[in-house]
Amino acid sequence: MNHIMIRNLDNFKISEIDSDSFILYMYDSFGSITNIHNSLNGLEKKIKDTISKFKFKTLQKRSYLPLGHSIYLNSLGYKVTGGDLSENSILHAKQFENENLNFEVWDMRDPIDHTYDAIFNLFTSFGYFEDDRDDIKVLRNIKKGLNKNGLFVFDFLNATKLEATLVKEETKIVEEITFNIRREIKNGFILKHITFTEANTAHSYTERVKYLDLSKMTSYLNKVGFQLVAIFGDYNLTTFEKNTSDRLILVAK
Repeated sequence: MNHIMIRNLDNFKISEIDSDSFILYMYDSFGSITNIHNSLNGLEKKIKDTISKFKFKTLQKRSYLPLGHSIYLNSLGYKVTGGDLSENSILHAKQFENENLNFEVWDMRDPIDHTYDAIFNLFTSFGYFEDDRDDIKVLRNIKKGLNKNGLFVFDFLNATKLEATLVKEETKIVEEITFNIRREIKNGFILKHITFTEANTAHSYTERVKYLDLSKMTSYLNKVGFQLVAIFGDYNLTTFEKNTSDRLILVAK
């Protein structure tokens, strides 16, 4: 299978998707359009090298972002399930299904029906809930969804660096559309407010994700019985540095 469903943001058209999924496709949480484009390409190149260290047979990719990496992992010969909360995203992805690749609508708070050698949560697809107990429930479900010695790969923004370098306001122009972006950290959440006008229609969105640094994530993982086996700071899998790394990538079992 040669399909790799990576959205090319250089040729992105707003009309391709509904407004509810717009931000998920267009932005890495609290990063930039350029960053997500580079991250997608960079992670794809690293996935094969990373998973080759482990002898996976069945992989579970759970993410609220586009499902292209499920297709890519399947193209490497793995049996993969892709999950997403958006029915529209799953409906689109199902055209790529085969005997070793399937997609399903899934809420992260719901139990996982099967067990897998690995579960991925990529591109800051976590920390949406007000109550910490919901985040713990997500991780407990993931832990129960792993086979013995299975691995959980978690990719999140580096909240410590983001706070220190937060760009509070900026304007970006993409395909002649002006996006006004305002960021803030408030009540334990990182907020990004986005406004723009397209086809004479004004749009306004707010992204929200919990402020989760290494200490808090380690606490979460410990509460459900995970053991950290590796910590990386970017998609080149370099050592995590609290003040300078772009990402917080955790591997746990």
